[in-house]
Amino acid sequence: MESNTSFNRIVRTALKILKTPVEFYQTMPKSGGYLEPMLFVIVMAIAVGLIMSLFSIFGLGMHGGMVAGLGAILFTVIASIISSFIGAAILFVIWKLMGSNESYQVSYRCIAYASVVYPIVAVLSPIPYIGSIISTLLGTILMIIASIEVHHVKPKTAYIVFCVLGIIAALTNISNEMVVRSMAKQTEEFAGQFGDLSKMPPEDAGRALGKFFKGMEQGAQ
Repeated sequence: MESNTSFNRIVRTALKILKTPVEFYQTMPKSGGYLEPMLFVIVMAIAVGLIMSLFSIFGLGMHGGMVAGLGAILFTVIASIISSFIGAAILFVIWKLMGSNESYQVSYRCIAYASVVYPIVAVLSPIPYIGSIISTLLGTILMIIASIEVHHVKPKTAYIVFCVLGIIAALTNISNEMVVRSMAKQTEEFAGQFGDLSKMPPEDAGRALGKFFKGMEQGAQ
């Protein structure tokens, strides 16, 4: 019963952030430890893992059928927890430079609750680059609101700093997605041809492998 109540509270929190983000950050508790915001991150990450696993069953998304099951969900949860603490540390420094007097815990809470955008991005992931753009846009908006309402940064300063950071993040995300999609496509093509390698002469199989790894290297570059 308690776990169900906690889950319902997380769902209500997520809906409040999406519907009234200004009000949420105005009333967000600044103390109480890291457990509650971290649980929020975990639930959002699990939602992402479930969505991506479901898509993989139908061959949707840039990962296609390569990512599925409990392993994908566990990886997503661990990566999300680590990135939330690292992201909070980076934003803590940025907000300090912008004049904030709030603690690291407050910075962590700001970014942890912004993870509400994760499931939205996952749902949009089959559409090339849209998820990256939407996630950056929503994340930028939430951080601007958090800067103004929680850290009491001047609105003009918040807009300038986070719009610049948002543009950089968007370009980086799009570039990374291009690489991932290219490598995923080449891997799937190779997987489809893998059964034929055993039937090839050693010289032809070697050339096929060389071509594959060359394509992977070019995609990474």
